[in-house]
Amino acid sequence: MPRLPRVVTGVLIGAVTLVVLACSDPPTKEMNQAQGAIDAAKAAGAEQYAPEDYRAAVASLQRAQDAVTQRDYRQALNFALDARERAHDAARSGADRMAQVRSDAEQTITTLTLTIQTTRTRLTVADAAHVPDTQLATLRQEVDHAQADLQKARTELSQQHYTAARDASHGALDRIQAAQNALNAAIDAKTGHRPIRRPGR
Repeated sequence: MPRLPRVVTGVLIGAVTLVVLACSDPPTKEMNQAQGAIDAAKAAGAEQYAPEDYRAAVASLQRAQDAVTQRDYRQALNFALDARERAHDAARSGADRMAQVRSDAEQTITTLTLTIQTTRTRLTVADAAHVPDTQLATLRQEVDHAQADLQKARTELSQQHYTAARDASHGALDRIQAAQNALNAAIDAKTGHRPIRRPGR
């Protein structure tokens, strides 16, 4: 029985000694790991696609550095570990969000390409239906602008600027769809086409 307290006491003293030793020097290793995690998160697109998580990681590392300056190594260690964890979260969130934006951009570019082709075909139909040239000139300009925006979106996509590619293609798609609706209305007006009404309406 007397030996048990000595063993327990020895373990406690050893644990306390390790904690004291661990906090007697700057947590250089942990801070370097945090910086590496932040660099990896930035490379994964976290700065753009998960900005809040990324900034939180950077801020925690800065706090760790400030704590080292104040020789509060225990606090510095806590901040360094927090920065590393936040950086890992930012990397995961950033990668997921970047994949979503890229997919959205690719799908919109595909839809925009098909819509431009369809609108050009409808312009030919409008010519045959004798839609006034003044009306068609404006719509042709819209098609040309959409084509330019499409090229821009493709360039941004190839350079991995996914947000810019998505925004450019979305804006162009909205405008070309509006132009296509106006074109269809002009053709319908010339050909006498009227939408079929459902019974009771």
